[in-house]
Amino acid sequence: MNTPTAPHQALIGFGQVRHTRLRPQRNAFAYPTYFLMLPMRALRAQGPGHLARNRPAALAFHDRDHGDGRADSLAWLDEVLRAHGVMDATGEVWLHTYPRVLGYAFKPVSFWYCHRPDGSLRAVLVEVNNTFGERHCYLLDEPRYGVPCEASKVFHVSPFCPVRGRYRFVFMRTERAEQAPRTVVRIDYFDDEAPGTPALLNTSVSGELQALTPATLRRALWSHPAMTLGVIARIHWQALRLWLRRTPFFRQPPAPAQLVTPGAPTAAAAKSPHP
Repeated sequence: MNTPTAPHQALIGFGQVRHTRLRPQRNAFAYPTYFLMLPMRALRAQGPGHLARNRPAALAFHDRDHGDGRADSLAWLDEVLRAHGVMDATGEVWLHTYPRVLGYAFKPVSFWYCHRPDGSLRAVLVEVNNTFGERHCYLLDEPRYGVPCEASKVFHVSPFCPVRGRYRFVFMRTERAEQAPRTVVRIDYFDDEAPGTPALLNTSVSGELQALTPATLRRALWSHPAMTLGVIARIHWQALRLWLRRTPFFRQPPAPAQLVTPGAPTAAAAKSPHP
């Protein structure tokens, strides 16, 4: 049974992560997952509700796991937006992220959906963490749901991918009558800037969104009691498989000097009118 959701209520998504590497040998996997979808401005104004925020719990959210590690990650985000000329993203900010589970957090990627007061999407900040303890963000200006947007890759994530080329992002959020809303993020990585070059990687995360309640928290913990440990374990397992297949290896370069890299809309997005 789907748990009804209300506007500006903390949500939890149950879904799937899919990853496909197309070259030099195909390597694909998919696994079930869950994640948080948090209305950060509403949580600031109304309190955390059933969310264990900045306190120990079996499933919790800690602000210091994001941005520059401060106690109020939304304040950090607003500073980043202003520094990059985004002044009108004063509506709700929805954060799609993994929780801490049993005190452990690893968040390969989080998405900050920044809206205008009228509810239209103004920007998305893609916050990436690698397994070397580094973090980088890609700021996508004027994205549209369902329309691709891009950013140049400048941050080392996997030793089996070079730091060059570009990411293509597609964000989708659907509301369905008498069904749980659904979110999908697709990220394709192109390791060559030449037009027409096929993607090296196709990745997606999707899920149905339900209200964050004691019942849905129990469902998450019972179904995946060590979910975030599982994320890091799967990353290393897939890396071992690639290494055994003699996939080309790239050494870790220095992290970018700036925390945030601006993205750019694709030609299709650039031609789209403002909603």
